[in-house]
Amino acid sequence: MMDKLIFGRFIPGDSVIHRLDPRAKIIGAFYFILIIFLANNWQTYALMTVFTLFAVALSRINFNFFIKGVRPMLLLILFTVALQVLFTRGGQVYFEFGPIAVTSYGLINGAFIFFRFLLIIFISTLLTLSTPPLDLSDAIEYLLRPLKVVKFPVHEVSLMLSIALRFVPTLMDETEKIMNAQRARGVDFGEGSLIDKMKAIVPLLIPLFVSSFNRAEDLANAMEARGYRGGEGRTRFRILDWQFRDTLAMVALALLTVGLWFLKN
Repeated sequence: MMDKLIFGRFIPGDSVIHRLDPRAKIIGAFYFILIIFLANNWQTYALMTVFTLFAVALSRINFNFFIKGVRPMLLLILFTVALQVLFTRGGQVYFEFGPIAVTSYGLINGAFIFFRFLLIIFISTLLTLSTPPLDLSDAIEYLLRPLKVVKFPVHEVSLMLSIALRFVPTLMDETEKIMNAQRARGVDFGEGSLIDKMKAIVPLLIPLFVSSFNRAEDLANAMEARGYRGGEGRTRFRILDWQFRDTLAMVALALLTVGLWFLKN
């Protein structure tokens, strides 16, 4: 199970992508997701695909990790593509039955939706694989700092995010151990009807929740024992440093936007 886990996982490295400031990577990822909706033809999608694959190559991370990042979302992607293909009308009609029709516009839109999902997942996976979870939480806290004016608990939200990202792999490992223990006692998680499968999950959820609450209590006690009293007056061990390469990454995204706008029109 741990080999299949991508969310919250960090792959150490010394590539250009790894050395980027986490604030630049977060801004770049969200900006990429925003401008991908400007793509409306095969030229723009080809440009976005080339840019994404170039960023993946710069990270020097095995491409199989990005494929694993797509797998959990594959059913949702295929379902969305199927809706586009079957219910979008226009162009040449290849098949029609009542409200369902397969047309040339539907096939084109389905292909565009598929590539849009694929590229968004690749960029999101690149962000998490190349950035330590603690750096991500520090960057989010920095970017949300203006919300302190309206008394938004920026530090607390950042702390919760960092703890959640840190314990996702731990909880997955705990889940695997509990599943193996339940299988040794004769529980089958893969056979039977839907109701039987839901009943088989109950012996898994109860010990997982108990273990999670115990772990949360131990963590709270450890933080209190070390003098944690919130974000006021705290200093930082890790200092974020925006460098010239981060500015170049923003310039590259600006050039990508210009290219998209040119090809779009």
